[in-house]
Amino acid sequence: MDFTISSRIEGFRARIAAFVDERILPLEADPASYDEHENIRLDLAARLRAEARDAGLWCLQLKPENGGQGLGKAGMAVCYEAMNRSVFGPVIFNSAAPDDGNMMLLEAVATAEQKVRWLEPVVSGKVRSAFAMTEPMPGGGSDPSMIRTRAEKRGDRYVVTGRKWFITGAGEAQHFILVAKTSDDPRKGLTAMLFDRSQPGWRIERRIPIMGPEEHGGHCEISFDGLEIPFKNVLMKEGDGLKATQIRLGPARLTHCMRWLGLSKRCVEIARAYAAERTGFGVRLADRESVQLMLGDLAMKIEIGRLLVMKAAWAIDQGSFARKEVSMAKIHVANLLHQAADTAIQINGARGYSKDTVLEWIYRYARQARLVDGADEVHKMVLNNHLNTEGDAFWSWNTAE
Repeated sequence: MDFTISSRIEGFRARIAAFVDERILPLEADPASYDEHENIRLDLAARLRAEARDAGLWCLQLKPENGGQGLGKAGMAVCYEAMNRSVFGPVIFNSAAPDDGNMMLLEAVATAEQKVRWLEPVVSGKVRSAFAMTEPMPGGGSDPSMIRTRAEKRGDRYVVTGRKWFITGAGEAQHFILVAKTSDDPRKGLTAMLFDRSQPGWRIERRIPIMGPEEHGGHCEISFDGLEIPFKNVLMKEGDGLKATQIRLGPARLTHCMRWLGLSKRCVEIARAYAAERTGFGVRLADRESVQLMLGDLAMKIEIGRLLVMKAAWAIDQGSFARKEVSMAKIHVANLLHQAADTAIQINGARGYSKDTVLEWIYRYARQARLVDGADEVHKMVLNNHLNTEGDAFWSWNTAE
Protein backbone atom coordinates (compact mmCIF):
# COMPACT_ATOMS: atom_id res chain seq x y z
CA MET A 1 0.00 0.00 0.00
CA ASP A 2 1.00 3.60 -0.55
CA PHE A 3 1.30 5.57 2.69
CA THR A 4 1.11 8.91 0.91
CA ILE A 5 -1.97 10.90 1.90
CA SER A 6 -3.74 13.34 -0.39
CA SER A 7 -3.34 17.09 -0.03
CA ARG A 8 -7.06 17.22 0.82
CA ILE A 9 -6.62 14.89 3.78
CA GLU A 10 -3.53 16.78 4.91
CA GLY A 11 -5.56 20.00 4.68
CA PHE A 12 -8.19 18.60 7.01
CA ARG A 13 -5.52 17.29 9.39
CA ALA A 14 -3.77 20.65 9.58
CA ARG A 15 -7.01 22.55 10.14
CA ILE A 16 -8.10 20.13 12.85
CA ALA A 17 -4.70 20.38 14.55
CA ALA A 18 -4.93 24.17 14.53
CA PHE A 19 -8.50 24.09 15.87
CA VAL A 20 -7.42 21.79 18.71
CA ASP A 21 -4.48 24.05 19.55
CA GLU A 22 -6.36 27.33 19.40
CA ARG A 23 -9.90 26.52 20.52
CA ILE A 24 -9.91 23.31 22.58
CA LEU A 25 -6.66 23.01 24.54
CA PRO A 26 -7.12 26.34 26.36
CA LEU A 27 -10.47 25.07 27.68
CA GLU A 28 -9.03 21.70 28.59
CA ALA A 29 -6.54 23.40 30.90
CA ASP A 30 -9.31 25.20 32.84
CA PRO A 31 -10.95 23.11 35.62
CA ALA A 32 -14.18 25.07 35.12
CA SER A 33 -14.53 23.52 31.65
CA TYR A 34 -15.30 20.07 33.08
CA ASP A 35 -18.70 18.71 34.11
CA GLU A 36 -19.27 16.59 37.19
CA HIS A 37 -18.26 13.47 35.23
CA GLU A 38 -14.94 14.97 34.07
CA ASN A 39 -15.88 15.58 30.46
CA ILE A 40 -16.28 18.94 28.74
CA ARG A 41 -19.33 20.88 29.94
CA LEU A 42 -22.20 20.47 27.51
CA ASP A 43 -22.63 24.21 26.96
CA LEU A 44 -18.96 24.59 26.00
CA ALA A 45 -19.16 21.51 23.82
CA ALA A 46 -22.21 22.92 22.00
CA ARG A 47 -20.39 26.18 21.29
CA LEU A 48 -17.28 24.45 19.94
CA ARG A 49 -19.33 21.95 17.95
CA ALA A 50 -21.04 24.85 16.18
CA GLU A 51 -17.65 26.37 15.39
CA ALA A 52 -16.31 23.08 14.05
CA ARG A 53 -19.41 22.62 11.91
CA ASP A 54 -19.10 26.15 10.51
CA ALA A 55 -15.44 25.48 9.75
CA GLY A 56 -16.31 22.38 7.70
CA LEU A 57 -14.60 20.04 10.19
CA TRP A 58 -17.71 18.01 10.91
CA CYS A 59 -18.62 14.34 10.44
CA LEU A 60 -15.55 13.53 8.38
CA GLN A 61 -16.51 9.84 8.46
CA LEU A 62 -19.70 10.12 6.38
CA LYS A 63 -20.27 10.57 2.67
CA PRO A 64 -21.03 14.09 1.43
CA GLU A 65 -24.64 13.15 0.58
CA ASN A 66 -25.14 12.28 4.25
CA GLY A 67 -23.58 15.44 5.63
CA GLY A 68 -19.96 14.31 5.86
CA GLN A 69 -16.66 14.86 4.11
CA GLY A 70 -16.12 11.41 2.58
CA LEU A 71 -12.53 10.94 3.73
CA GLY A 72 -12.68 7.15 3.90
CA LYS A 73 -11.14 5.13 6.71
CA ALA A 74 -7.54 5.99 5.82
CA GLY A 75 -8.33 9.70 5.88
CA MET A 76 -10.18 9.25 9.15
CA ALA A 77 -7.11 7.59 10.68
CA VAL A 78 -5.04 10.69 9.96
CA CYS A 79 -7.65 13.16 11.20
CA TYR A 80 -8.96 11.27 14.23
CA GLU A 81 -5.42 11.02 15.57
CA ALA A 82 -5.14 14.81 15.32
CA MET A 83 -8.53 15.33 16.99
CA ASN A 84 -7.65 13.34 20.08
CA ARG A 85 -4.58 15.34 20.93
CA SER A 86 -7.12 16.80 23.33
CA VAL A 87 -9.22 14.71 25.69
CA PHE A 88 -12.18 16.84 24.53
CA GLY A 89 -11.44 16.56 20.82
CA PRO A 90 -13.59 13.88 19.17
CA VAL A 91 -16.98 15.03 20.48
CA ILE A 92 -16.32 18.54 19.14
CA PHE A 93 -16.00 17.24 15.57
CA ASN A 94 -18.96 14.79 15.92
CA SER A 95 -16.55 11.90 15.71
CA ALA A 96 -16.86 10.47 19.22
CA ALA A 97 -18.24 7.10 20.25
CA PRO A 98 -20.96 5.93 20.24
CA ASP A 99 -22.38 8.42 17.69
CA ASP A 100 -19.45 7.75 15.37
CA GLY A 101 -20.15 4.03 14.97
CA ASN A 102 -23.92 4.51 14.97
CA MET A 103 -23.77 7.02 12.14
CA MET A 104 -21.54 4.77 10.05
CA LEU A 105 -23.89 1.82 10.59
CA LEU A 106 -26.99 3.85 9.69
CA GLU A 107 -25.26 5.23 6.61
CA ALA A 108 -24.38 1.70 5.51
CA VAL A 109 -27.68 -0.14 6.09
CA ALA A 110 -30.58 2.23 6.90
CA THR A 111 -33.35 2.85 4.39
CA ALA A 112 -33.82 6.34 2.95
CA GLU A 113 -36.75 6.90 5.31
CA GLN A 114 -34.75 5.68 8.31
CA LYS A 115 -31.85 7.98 7.44
CA VAL A 116 -34.16 11.00 7.52
CA ARG A 117 -35.69 9.96 10.85
CA TRP A 118 -32.69 8.49 12.69
CA LEU A 119 -29.44 9.50 11.01
CA GLU A 120 -29.88 13.15 10.03
CA PRO A 121 -30.57 14.44 13.58
CA VAL A 122 -27.35 12.83 14.83
CA VAL A 123 -25.39 14.17 11.87
CA SER A 124 -26.70 17.68 12.49
CA GLY A 125 -25.76 17.49 16.15
CA LYS A 126 -29.34 17.97 17.34
CA VAL A 127 -29.36 14.65 19.23
CA ARG A 128 -26.95 12.03 20.56
CA SER A 129 -27.32 8.26 20.20
CA ALA A 130 -26.49 4.96 21.90
CA PHE A 131 -25.95 1.32 20.90
CA ALA A 132 -27.71 -1.09 23.27
CA MET A 133 -26.19 -4.55 22.98
CA THR A 134 -24.21 -5.55 26.11
CA GLU A 135 -26.08 -7.29 28.93
CA PRO A 136 -25.44 -8.29 32.55
CA MET A 137 -24.46 -11.89 33.18
CA PRO A 138 -25.67 -14.37 31.99
CA GLY A 139 -26.54 -12.26 28.94
CA GLY A 140 -24.42 -11.30 25.96
CA GLY A 141 -21.16 -9.36 26.18
CA SER A 142 -18.33 -10.08 23.75
CA ASP A 143 -20.44 -13.04 22.58
CA PRO A 144 -23.65 -11.61 21.04
CA SER A 145 -25.13 -15.12 20.72
CA MET A 146 -25.76 -15.02 24.48
CA ILE A 147 -28.14 -12.05 24.25
CA ARG A 148 -31.31 -12.63 26.29
CA THR A 149 -33.28 -9.40 25.76
CA ARG A 150 -36.28 -10.50 23.68
CA ALA A 151 -38.39 -8.73 21.09
CA GLU A 152 -41.64 -10.62 20.46
CA LYS A 153 -44.03 -9.93 17.60
CA ARG A 154 -47.44 -8.55 18.45
CA GLY A 155 -49.45 -7.25 15.52
CA ASP A 156 -47.32 -4.83 13.51
CA ARG A 157 -44.62 -4.36 16.14
CA TYR A 158 -42.18 -5.94 18.53
CA VAL A 159 -42.56 -5.81 22.30
CA VAL A 160 -39.23 -5.76 24.11
CA THR A 161 -38.40 -7.17 27.54
CA GLY A 162 -34.98 -7.57 29.10
CA ARG A 163 -31.99 -5.71 30.40
CA LYS A 164 -28.83 -4.05 29.04
CA TRP A 165 -25.89 -2.47 30.81
CA PHE A 166 -22.78 -0.39 30.19
CA ILE A 167 -24.68 1.34 27.39
CA THR A 168 -22.41 4.25 26.58
CA GLY A 169 -24.08 7.63 26.27
CA ALA A 170 -27.54 6.40 27.24
CA GLY A 171 -28.03 9.19 29.76
CA GLU A 172 -27.88 11.84 27.01
CA ALA A 173 -29.04 9.81 24.00
CA GLN A 174 -32.26 10.48 22.12
CA HIS A 175 -31.89 7.76 19.48
CA PHE A 176 -31.05 4.14 20.30
CA ILE A 177 -30.03 1.12 18.26
CA LEU A 178 -31.13 -2.01 20.12
CA VAL A 179 -29.97 -5.58 19.46
CA ALA A 180 -32.54 -8.09 20.73
CA LYS A 181 -33.40 -11.74 20.34
CA THR A 182 -36.29 -12.42 17.94
CA SER A 183 -35.86 -16.19 17.59
CA ASP A 184 -33.74 -19.07 18.86
CA ASP A 185 -31.94 -19.52 15.55
CA PRO A 186 -28.20 -19.54 16.43
CA ARG A 187 -27.25 -17.41 13.41
CA LYS A 188 -30.42 -15.49 12.55
CA GLY A 189 -31.90 -15.07 16.00
CA LEU A 190 -30.91 -11.44 16.59
CA THR A 191 -32.48 -8.31 15.14
CA ALA A 192 -31.31 -4.68 15.25
CA MET A 193 -34.03 -2.06 15.69
CA LEU A 194 -34.41 1.65 16.44
CA PHE A 195 -36.26 3.42 19.21
CA ASP A 196 -36.55 6.93 20.60
CA ARG A 197 -35.94 8.08 24.15
CA SER A 198 -39.49 9.44 24.42
CA GLN A 199 -41.11 6.02 23.89
CA PRO A 200 -42.60 4.33 26.98
CA GLY A 201 -41.73 0.82 28.11
CA TRP A 202 -38.08 1.27 29.07
CA ARG A 203 -36.07 3.13 31.70
CA ILE A 204 -32.56 3.86 32.89
CA GLU A 205 -32.02 1.96 36.13
CA ARG A 206 -28.74 3.65 36.97
CA ARG A 207 -25.70 5.41 35.62
CA ILE A 208 -23.00 2.90 36.53
CA PRO A 209 -20.13 4.47 38.50
CA ILE A 210 -16.80 3.77 36.81
CA MET A 211 -13.12 4.50 37.34
CA GLY A 212 -13.76 7.35 34.94
CA PRO A 213 -13.65 9.80 33.37
CA GLU A 214 -16.90 9.28 31.48
CA GLU A 215 -18.42 9.89 28.08
CA HIS A 216 -21.36 12.27 27.95
CA GLY A 217 -24.35 10.27 29.13
CA GLY A 218 -22.24 7.82 31.08
CA HIS A 219 -22.48 4.03 30.95
CA CYS A 220 -25.99 3.06 31.94
CA GLU A 221 -27.97 0.02 32.96
CA ILE A 222 -31.38 0.03 31.27
CA SER A 223 -34.40 -2.24 31.44
CA PHE A 224 -37.24 -2.97 29.00
CA ASP A 225 -40.70 -3.91 30.22
CA GLY A 226 -42.92 -3.55 27.17
CA LEU A 227 -41.18 -1.15 24.80
CA GLU A 228 -43.02 -1.28 21.47
CA ILE A 229 -41.02 -0.94 18.26
CA PRO A 230 -42.81 -0.87 14.87
CA PHE A 231 -41.54 -3.23 12.17
CA LYS A 232 -40.53 -0.20 10.06
CA ASN A 233 -37.82 0.57 12.64
CA VAL A 234 -35.96 -2.70 12.03
CA LEU A 235 -32.46 -2.21 10.61
CA MET A 236 -31.87 -4.44 7.61
CA LYS A 237 -34.18 -7.46 8.11
CA GLU A 238 -35.38 -9.57 11.00
CA GLY A 239 -32.56 -11.95 11.86
CA ASP A 240 -29.82 -9.65 10.54
CA GLY A 241 -28.87 -8.33 13.98
CA LEU A 242 -25.58 -10.21 14.16
CA LYS A 243 -24.65 -8.95 10.71
CA ALA A 244 -25.54 -5.37 11.68
CA THR A 245 -23.43 -5.72 14.82
CA GLN A 246 -20.45 -6.93 12.80
CA ILE A 247 -20.84 -4.08 10.31
CA ARG A 248 -20.83 -1.58 13.16
CA LEU A 249 -18.22 -2.95 15.54
CA GLY A 250 -15.31 -3.54 13.15
CA PRO A 251 -14.92 0.09 12.02
CA ALA A 252 -15.88 1.35 15.50
CA ARG A 253 -13.04 -0.64 17.08
CA LEU A 254 -10.66 0.87 14.56
CA THR A 255 -11.81 4.43 15.17
CA HIS A 256 -11.18 3.89 18.88
CA CYS A 257 -7.60 3.02 17.95
CA MET A 258 -7.27 6.12 15.77
CA ARG A 259 -8.32 8.31 18.68
CA TRP A 260 -6.16 6.45 21.23
CA LEU A 261 -3.10 7.08 19.08
CA GLY A 262 -3.76 10.79 19.47
CA LEU A 263 -3.93 10.45 23.25
CA SER A 264 -0.75 8.33 23.27
CA LYS A 265 1.09 11.03 21.35
CA ARG A 266 -0.21 13.64 23.79
CA CYS A 267 1.28 11.66 26.68
CA VAL A 268 4.66 11.63 24.95
CA GLU A 269 4.38 15.35 24.26
CA ILE A 270 3.79 16.16 27.94
CA ALA A 271 6.57 13.81 29.05
CA ARG A 272 9.11 15.25 26.60
CA ALA A 273 8.32 18.83 27.56
CA TYR A 274 8.81 18.10 31.24
CA ALA A 275 11.95 16.02 30.72
CA ALA A 276 13.49 18.87 28.72
CA GLU A 277 13.09 21.26 31.67
CA ARG A 278 13.39 19.14 34.82
CA THR A 279 16.87 18.75 36.30
CA GLY A 280 17.93 16.36 39.04
CA PHE A 281 21.43 15.78 40.44
CA GLY A 282 22.77 18.22 37.87
CA VAL A 283 21.37 16.40 34.83
CA ARG A 284 18.25 17.07 32.74
CA LEU A 285 15.82 14.16 32.66
CA ALA A 286 15.96 14.32 28.87
CA ASP A 287 19.69 13.60 29.01
CA ARG A 288 19.31 10.48 31.13
CA GLU A 289 19.60 7.25 29.15
CA SER A 290 16.76 5.63 31.13
CA VAL A 291 14.35 8.37 30.08
CA GLN A 292 15.56 8.26 26.49
CA LEU A 293 14.91 4.52 26.39
CA MET A 294 11.38 5.00 27.75
CA LEU A 295 10.49 7.69 25.20
CA GLY A 296 12.17 5.90 22.30
CA ASP A 297 10.22 2.74 23.09
CA LEU A 298 6.95 4.68 23.11
CA ALA A 299 7.80 6.44 19.84
CA MET A 300 8.39 3.06 18.19
CA LYS A 301 5.20 1.51 19.56
CA ILE A 302 3.11 4.49 18.51
CA GLU A 303 4.45 4.14 14.98
CA ILE A 304 3.71 0.40 15.02
CA GLY A 305 0.16 1.27 16.11
CA ARG A 306 -0.19 3.79 13.31
CA LEU A 307 0.93 1.22 10.75
CA LEU A 308 -1.49 -1.40 12.09
CA VAL A 309 -4.35 1.09 12.08
CA MET A 310 -3.56 2.37 8.60
CA LYS A 311 -3.31 -1.14 7.17
CA ALA A 312 -6.71 -2.01 8.65
CA ALA A 313 -8.18 1.28 7.39
CA TRP A 314 -6.79 0.65 3.93
CA ALA A 315 -8.23 -2.88 3.91
CA ILE A 316 -11.69 -1.60 4.87
CA ASP A 317 -11.49 1.05 2.15
CA GLN A 318 -10.74 -1.80 -0.29
CA GLY A 319 -13.97 -3.56 0.74
CA SER A 320 -12.63 -6.00 3.32
CA PHE A 321 -14.06 -6.48 6.81
CA ALA A 322 -10.40 -6.53 7.95
CA ARG A 323 -11.30 -8.56 11.04
CA LYS A 324 -7.76 -9.83 11.52
CA GLU A 325 -6.20 -6.41 10.98
CA VAL A 326 -8.66 -4.66 13.28
CA SER A 327 -8.08 -7.18 16.07
CA MET A 328 -4.31 -6.71 15.89
CA ALA A 329 -4.66 -2.93 15.96
CA LYS A 330 -7.13 -3.07 18.85
CA ILE A 331 -4.87 -5.20 21.03
CA HIS A 332 -1.72 -3.21 20.34
CA VAL A 333 -3.12 0.31 20.61
CA ALA A 334 -5.22 -0.38 23.71
CA ASN A 335 -2.12 -1.59 25.56
CA LEU A 336 0.00 1.19 24.08
CA LEU A 337 -2.34 3.86 25.46
CA HIS A 338 -2.00 2.49 28.98
CA GLN A 339 1.80 2.29 28.66
CA ALA A 340 2.03 5.83 27.26
CA ALA A 341 0.05 7.30 30.14
CA ASP A 342 1.94 5.25 32.73
CA THR A 343 5.33 6.17 31.32
CA ALA A 344 4.47 9.86 31.06
CA ILE A 345 3.30 9.89 34.67
CA GLN A 346 6.53 8.17 35.74
CA ILE A 347 8.64 10.77 33.97
CA ASN A 348 6.58 13.65 35.42
CA GLY A 349 6.66 12.15 38.90
CA ALA A 350 4.22 13.66 41.41
CA ARG A 351 3.22 16.27 38.83
CA GLY A 352 1.95 13.50 36.55
CA TYR A 353 -0.06 11.95 39.35
CA SER A 354 -1.70 15.30 40.12
CA LYS A 355 -4.38 17.07 38.12
CA ASP A 356 -1.88 19.71 36.93
CA THR A 357 -1.75 17.77 33.65
CA VAL A 358 -4.29 15.54 31.87
CA LEU A 359 -2.07 12.49 32.33
CA GLU A 360 -4.03 11.13 35.30
CA TRP A 361 -7.26 11.65 33.28
CA ILE A 362 -5.81 9.68 30.36
CA TYR A 363 -4.44 6.99 32.70
CA ARG A 364 -7.84 6.28 34.23
CA TYR A 365 -9.53 6.44 30.83
CA ALA A 366 -6.93 4.11 29.30
CA ARG A 367 -7.81 1.10 31.42
CA GLN A 368 -11.14 0.68 29.67
CA ALA A 369 -9.41 0.45 26.29
CA ARG A 370 -8.48 -3.20 26.89
CA LEU A 371 -12.16 -4.04 27.57
CA VAL A 372 -14.40 -2.00 25.28
CA ASP A 373 -15.42 -3.54 21.94
CA GLY A 374 -13.87 -6.86 22.91
CA ALA A 375 -11.29 -7.66 25.57
CA ASP A 376 -7.67 -8.36 24.58
CA GLU A 377 -8.21 -12.07 25.09
CA VAL A 378 -11.21 -12.18 22.74
CA HIS A 379 -9.23 -10.55 19.95
CA LYS A 380 -6.30 -12.90 20.51
CA MET A 381 -8.72 -15.83 20.18
CA VAL A 382 -9.96 -14.29 16.92
CA LEU A 383 -6.39 -14.10 15.65
CA ASN A 384 -5.72 -17.70 16.64
CA ASN A 385 -8.86 -18.79 14.77
CA HIS A 386 -7.53 -17.03 11.66
CA LEU A 387 -4.15 -18.70 12.16
CA ASN A 388 -5.75 -22.15 12.43
CA THR A 389 -7.81 -21.52 9.30
CA GLU A 390 -5.17 -19.82 7.17
CA GLY A 391 -1.91 -21.39 8.34
CA ASP A 392 1.08 -19.67 6.75
CA ALA A 393 -1.32 -17.64 4.60
CA PHE A 394 -2.05 -15.63 7.77
CA TRP A 395 0.97 -13.50 6.76
CA SER A 396 0.33 -13.41 3.01
CA TRP A 397 0.49 -10.24 0.92
CA ASN A 398 -2.27 -9.07 -1.41
CA THR A 399 -1.13 -9.50 -4.99
CA ALA A 400 -1.90 -6.99 -7.73
CA GLU A 401 -3.71 -8.47 -10.75
